[in-house]
Amino acid sequence: MGHLIEGDEGLKSAATGAEEERENLGLDGIVGGLQAVIINTEPEVQKGAVEELLRYTGLDFSTAFQDFDGISQGITCILRVPGGPEFRSADFLITARTGGRSPFEKINIAPKSRHLPRTRLETLVFETSDIDRYYAIQRSRGVDFQTEIVDEENYSFVQTAPSPFTGNSVGLLQWKGRRGDYSTSSAVPLNWKPEKPDLDYLKNIRWLDHAATRVKAQERDRAIIEFMMLTNYRFDFAIYVKSFNSITSVARLSASDYAMVFTSGIAPYISDEVSGPTEKFIHNYGTRVHHIAFQTEKIEETYQAIREDGMKFMIELVGSPEEGLKQTFTEPSKNTLLVNEYIHRYGDFDGFFTKSNVTLLTAATDKQ
Repeated sequence: MGHLIEGDEGLKSAATGAEEERENLGLDGIVGGLQAVIINTEPEVQKGAVEELLRYTGLDFSTAFQDFDGISQGITCILRVPGGPEFRSADFLITARTGGRSPFEKINIAPKSRHLPRTRLETLVFETSDIDRYYAIQRSRGVDFQTEIVDEENYSFVQTAPSPFTGNSVGLLQWKGRRGDYSTSSAVPLNWKPEKPDLDYLKNIRWLDHAATRVKAQERDRAIIEFMMLTNYRFDFAIYVKSFNSITSVARLSASDYAMVFTSGIAPYISDEVSGPTEKFIHNYGTRVHHIAFQTEKIEETYQAIREDGMKFMIELVGSPEEGLKQTFTEPSKNTLLVNEYIHRYGDFDGFFTKSNVTLLTAATDKQ
């Protein structure tokens, strides 16, 4: 798609066309839910990133190994929510390259991220039931992949090159052995077992609800259509916050699955002073995942406990039971550049976001 789609009516039409094209190509039904996210860090802060996630989320340590082959030679630490599948929670692979070249490094060089050239949430990994068919169809469409299909004992895996619109890669994984075992044939287990803090509030922080990628205003529609064509997701809705030159768009697989959020400007970047927090973030950090959001029970007391444990926030809890949800943003991690969002939806609230919450959270990100 080589042109900008004008407005949501154009996007809705293009999204309908993308769903029809997926069906015609035979892609419908062969890509499922999110299995994992891959966050790469600088080697010297990898342990700090892992310890931070253990301390402020429900994730627990699973295993760590070193891999000496492939394009991402390095150390991988796997974190997951206990009982992850029943909570629909993706695994977290925290990686640090010790060799090989990173295809993401050029994307990471921006005024406020250049000091961490290898750091970003790089890849969103989805399950597929037929990786060979998927790969053949997407190659015929001209999709650029980083490698050919990698076959391991427990799975087959392939991933796209970083997107020109989001900087993210999409991974496809077909399990054929022990689900959740990401080790490779050359992997060496490491004697590294970081401890999970014994803090009661951590059991309230559950699965990965959504992640939000910042994309440029002029590339928002193309980013969403690209993601739809690589997965079985559909465009759901968008919330415009004109006062901050921002649009928050949501793509869904189903109401109970991880959601993909795209936040962009309404108008392209002009300057930090006039373009609003979303376009300002992109100018300063590049296109990337801005935050990862965790479903959180007892959110009021959990928020207070996290604050007392040393986490700093960009905004207090916003929303209410009457409005249907509460949310908050932490300050960005110095190890990963990611913001944690904690979110709770009350009772029979059948929406995903509210405009009032989106407006307040967008305003808070101006502090970055």
